[in-house]
Amino acid sequence: MCALSQLKYLSGYPPELQEKVRKLIAGERLGAYLAERYPHGHDVQTDRALYEYCANLKREYLRSAEQIDKVTYDSKLDVMRHALGLHTSISRVQGGKLKAKKEIRVASLFKGAAPEFLKMIVVHELAHLKESDHNKAFYRLCEFMQPGYHQIEFDLRLYLTYRDLTKRDT
Repeated sequence: MCALSQLKYLSGYPPELQEKVRKLIAGERLGAYLAERYPHGHDVQTDRALYEYCANLKREYLRSAEQIDKVTYDSKLDVMRHALGLHTSISRVQGGKLKAKKEIRVASLFKGAAPEFLKMIVVHELAHLKESDHNKAFYRLCEFMQPGYHQIEFDLRLYLTYRDLTKRDT
């Protein structure tokens, strides 16, 4: 596998940072780094538990945001355009009224991930209830809901890189 495809999740980061990651990979230290920083998985394993988890975060940080109708793990998300989570609004006409249902889907691969990674994905999708674009206000909201958001997002990208590398080796 070429070096560029190894770092597909990190393509937007500066070359100096990518070089540090390449050195972690070459020295076979990436897995140890992740295990040390994120030693435990979470216990949010069902769609119902994920809905409750998401609803609790929404209640804590976004009380005035629109209601979430459905939250699920989705096994297709990790292959679709490298989406990790997805928020959708489904509009339907019911009795002459237009009703919109808000849904959040989280890639199933996060069932076994660190709790910080699950929270980062959920926080990201919840932030889209207030800010549709990935702008400064969006990332400020993410940081408010999860301090250290940017570092966790970077580490999540490292996790995905490591996951791809170990899948390739098996």
